[in-house]
Amino acid sequence: MATEESAPQGVLPLSAFIICQNEEAYLGNCIESLRGFRDIVIVDSGSTDGTLPLVQSYIDKGWPIRLFHEKWRGYAGQKQFALEQCTENWCFNIDSDERVDEALHAALPGLLSAGASTVGWRIARRPFLIGYGYTPQHVHERRNLRLIRKGKGRYDLAQKVHEGIRPDGRVDNAMKGSLLHFRPLVIDEQILKENKYSSLKADQKVGEGVRPRRLKMIFNPPLYFIRLYFRNGLWRCGFPGFIEAMTGAVYSFLTEAKIFQRHAMRAKPPVDDMDGRDALQSGLDHP
Repeated sequence: MATEESAPQGVLPLSAFIICQNEEAYLGNCIESLRGFRDIVIVDSGSTDGTLPLVQSYIDKGWPIRLFHEKWRGYAGQKQFALEQCTENWCFNIDSDERVDEALHAALPGLLSAGASTVGWRIARRPFLIGYGYTPQHVHERRNLRLIRKGKGRYDLAQKVHEGIRPDGRVDNAMKGSLLHFRPLVIDEQILKENKYSSLKADQKVGEGVRPRRLKMIFNPPLYFIRLYFRNGLWRCGFPGFIEAMTGAVYSFLTEAKIFQRHAMRAKPPVDDMDGRDALQSGLDHP
């Protein structure tokens, strides 16, 4: 939430960029976590709640925020537009429901001083689990490219979901610090989100010419669970961690099942052939 304190002085030669719509409940703490950033780009796609007054309250206090209004272009297109508005040599992608933790704050100066051969950094993300809280430092999701040199990467506009930057050069892993992801959805709402994202992913894959992957439909969901629960350490978080890993497995299954069914619908559109089957069966029963 906005405070009465003046904005912290921007000392890091870094642009953060955020896309948002109706994020009043989350965006304030995201902005607060960007203290010390020299530039904060926020691209709003038509908020109707208190998001815009919230952003303006930070601008009025002197935070280095530049607010843009842009019609929705899709996840990748919207983030590419936001990236293009950045002015600093390094650009940092963060969502409204994410926060920079203290360890990452401490690590940022070192990341920004990397040699010219490094064009980007992958950063881990720690989710907030209902019934547990944020996962421990050593329990995190896969590292993703979030910090990129200006002009050294672009978003793939063909990606409908889980969009990422395509770097022009070497990307390294940031071994310290993480993003905190705070969007505690009960399983009812989380499954709706996984359903939406798996539909976008399946449509993308079908559009790319991907055929049904029967073995992946069988083996990917349990492998997805194993990766999250055992390799990424969610087992350390009790049943909240188990639920998180199972939800990821559901997303994996839904994606593969939808790819299969989209092809099946094209190959054999569903037709109610009850009368035909009854006639066939009658002929078999009465020679």
